[in-house]
Amino acid sequence: MTATRVLVLNSGSSSVKYQLLDMRDSGRLANGLVERIGEQPSRLKHTPLATGGESREWTGPIADHDAALKAVAEELAKDGLGLDSPELAAIGHRVVHGGKHFTEPTVIDDAVLAEIERLIPVAPLHNPANLTGIRTATALRPDLPQVAVFDTAFHTTMPEAAARYAIDVETAEAHRVRRYGFHGTSHAYVSRATAKLLGKAPEEVNVIVLHLGNGASASAVERGRCVDTSMGLTPLEGLVMGTRSGDIDPAVIFHLARVGEMSIDEIDTLLNKKSGLIGLCGDNDMREIRRRIDEGDERAKLAFDIYIHRLKKYIGAYYAVLGHVDAVAFTAGVGENAAPVREAAVAGLGSLGLAVDDELNAVRGDEPRLISPAGARVAVAVVPTDEELEIATQTYALVQKTN
Repeated sequence: MTATRVLVLNSGSSSVKYQLLDMRDSGRLANGLVERIGEQPSRLKHTPLATGGESREWTGPIADHDAALKAVAEELAKDGLGLDSPELAAIGHRVVHGGKHFTEPTVIDDAVLAEIERLIPVAPLHNPANLTGIRTATALRPDLPQVAVFDTAFHTTMPEAAARYAIDVETAEAHRVRRYGFHGTSHAYVSRATAKLLGKAPEEVNVIVLHLGNGASASAVERGRCVDTSMGLTPLEGLVMGTRSGDIDPAVIFHLARVGEMSIDEIDTLLNKKSGLIGLCGDNDMREIRRRIDEGDERAKLAFDIYIHRLKKYIGAYYAVLGHVDAVAFTAGVGENAAPVREAAVAGLGSLGLAVDDELNAVRGDEPRLISPAGARVAVAVVPTDEELEIATQTYALVQKTN
């Protein structure tokens, strides 16, 4: 029996998201989420997609990631999809930070684990959780290939002119200070899907990808390769996000420390968790912000205007970086569902060939689609992202190649 299934794991500090796929047709067999690991009560939601059965929910104590993955394995086994199945080809792990070293999906061994651990200082919230998930999954199936797919890998093609910060070279190299970028699996998937939507190969098009969720990032993709992206050393740089500030004068940090007498940890919390949309208006849900705007809320309107202003600046900047743009693609929760954001982001950019058709923009759907007027010089698209499928595809391709 040929093993064609891939289990995708996304391990957070207190959660595990998972999806089981059959790579013969990229079909989803099951997915689920374990959250509040180590807290009371923990919660597991499992959906058996292959059988079309109803979701099952369970609450109770789940002490750690080991217990969480064992609970996931039990749920999968109830549907005949257990981790002991000979049809399981590999487990693919989302790893947030791969630094400069990891430029493609990688079969995990002791050396890979050591390097991921060495990168913890530049990803202190994410890499430790990713490592925990890897080690737990390896203990459950030590005979199975475990593959790391890195959020940063797609962006390793950036030229040094885009990846370097203008600081002392020796200091930067000593502390690995450079622009890495994140959401790479999404940007890779969406840029290729956009090319397909245009009826072309990825190597034939230039695409600006706008991944707009609670976390948000933009990328300039030239002929299938990333040449610039908005996030940097960490996911804090770039666009205005749900709770993150995005671009800010670095001297603001010094000012808050000296004048505001705030500690480094307090400033870190401010910029990562209390800024962005929630800092500007108290909400980080774009639907709620739009509702408030419709009711005449000026604070919500200003937050939206700041959000759009930054987004529009990046569209223009990446248009300049690429020189020629074939498409702008919106993706992720806000990008896929907030028509007013898409409309506002390209408003006034008609001289660049960018516009949306009001009727097309208002349509909601799960398939990639064009929302620009017929004959537009630059296509504007909505392309639902599928990071789990991207991770599974890369994992399966590597395992097939290795075998």
